[in-house]
Amino acid sequence: MSDRIEKDELIERISRRTGNSPKTVEKVEAELLEVVASAVPVADELPAELNEATSPLALLDDEALWRAARSHLPAEAAVQMENLHLKRQREGLTEAEAQTLAGLVRQYERAMLVRAQAAALLKQRGHDVSELAPRA
Repeated sequence: MSDRIEKDELIERISRRTGNSPKTVEKVEAELLEVVASAVPVADELPAELNEATSPLALLDDEALWRAARSHLPAEAAVQMENLHLKRQREGLTEAEAQTLAGLVRQYERAMLVRAQAAALLKQRGHDVSELAPRA
């Protein structure tokens, strides 16, 4: 994966883009949505699990796509993920916590990809998706 950025480095870069104030999952999520929406990979480049999550989106009507584009990781999962990230930085994680965090990150990545793909489809259909972009 020499062309890819490590997840921690990516999160740090996005954190700098969203400002150096304490980060919220929503701010980072909004920034990720903007980045991912502009570079959504072609379906055949995705792992099977993610392809299965995004391929049905093309069949949805606009209203359903808007719901998908505005969806978020459940608040409890977002808080747990953020807390585990902070704990990892402070003191490290147990193996069980690391596995939990990895599962939450996969869930988050899937949700973000679905949001980004839905936004890209809406844009292709001629909709103004600027309301989905992060606000300054």
